[in-house]
Amino acid sequence: MQGVQLLGVVGPSDVFAEANRQSGRDYYSVEVVSTSGSPVKEASGPALIPNRLIDDEPGAFDTLLVAGDSLIQEHPLPEAILLWVKRMTAHTGRFGSVCSGAFVLGEAGLLDGKRATTHWSHAAEFAKRFPDVKLEPNRIFTKDGNAWTAAGVTAGIDRTLVIVAEDLGLEIALKVARELAVFIKWPGGQTQFSTLLAGQIAQKTPIRLAQDFIAGNLAAELTVGAVANRVGMSERNFSRQFKQDVGMTPDDDVGSMRLEAGRRLAEDTSIPLKKIATDIGFNDDVAFRRSFSRRFGTSPAAYRRSFGT
Repeated sequence: MQGVQLLGVVGPSDVFAEANRQSGRDYYSVEVVSTSGSPVKEASGPALIPNRLIDDEPGAFDTLLVAGDSLIQEHPLPEAILLWVKRMTAHTGRFGSVCSGAFVLGEAGLLDGKRATTHWSHAAEFAKRFPDVKLEPNRIFTKDGNAWTAAGVTAGIDRTLVIVAEDLGLEIALKVARELAVFIKWPGGQTQFSTLLAGQIAQKTPIRLAQDFIAGNLAAELTVGAVANRVGMSERNFSRQFKQDVGMTPDDDVGSMRLEAGRRLAEDTSIPLKKIATDIGFNDDVAFRRSFSRRFGTSPAAYRRSFGT
C-alpha cells in the first residue's frame, strides 16, 4: 500500500537476510508483493520496488507479513488486497502484520477469536472495528497459533528475530541480533521484558540461564545471591564467572536490562510510565526517571514524546 513505513518492510527483510548469512545457507527468500508494478511510495519519501504482483500466479509462501501505513484508518482497504491475503494465508505456515498492518488481517477476518496487537495509537480504533479480536494493546508483539502481530515497526524486527529463533535456533538469532545491534524480546507475560543484547549473552550455560531468569523476572528482587542460588552457584563464584563471561557485574546487567526494557516499553506501548517503572523492578517512577536520564540523557516522558509514535 502507498504510504507504507519503510522500516516495516526492510527491517524484517534484513533480519531474514542476515539469518541466511549467519547460518551459511539460503533458508529465506524475501519478496515484496504489491497491487501494481509501480514503485510503492514510502511514508518518508523513498520507494519500494515490488518483486511480484498480487495478480501473478500465486506461489506458496511459508511466511506472509503485511505492513501497514500511518493513515490506514482513514481510507477503505482495497478489496483486491483483502481477497489476496485471505487466499494466500490459507496456504502459509504462518502470517502476521507489522504495526497497522493488523487492520488488513482484521478486515480479512483472519484474527477473529485470536489474540493480536497493533500500534498503541491505533488500538482504540482497531478494537472498535474488530470486536471479535482479542486485542492486547500493550504487547510488543503477540503470537496466537500461526498469527504473529507486532505493535510497531521496530517491534516487527523483534518478532522476526523470534521467528528466526524458532526456525534456525537461538544461537543464529542471537548472532543476527548482535550483527544488527538490536535486542531480542520474547512473547508471553513478563518475558515481554526479556531484552538480552546478543553481545552480552554468555556462552556458559549457568550464566546464560541466569540472564534468562533476570530478563524474564525484572520485577523480582534480583540480588546477586538470589540469582546465584537460582543457577546453583555460590555468590562469589557466580559474580566472578558472570563478570568474566558477560563483561559486567550481575547488578550492572540487571540495571541495563531494566532500563532497556523501560525504553522499549516507553517507545512501543501506552503503558503509564509509573506502571512501567514498577513492572521492570524500580521502587517508584522517581528512581526510574533518574536512572533513565543518566543512561539515555533524557527523561522517559521526553523520550516517549519524541519516539513513542
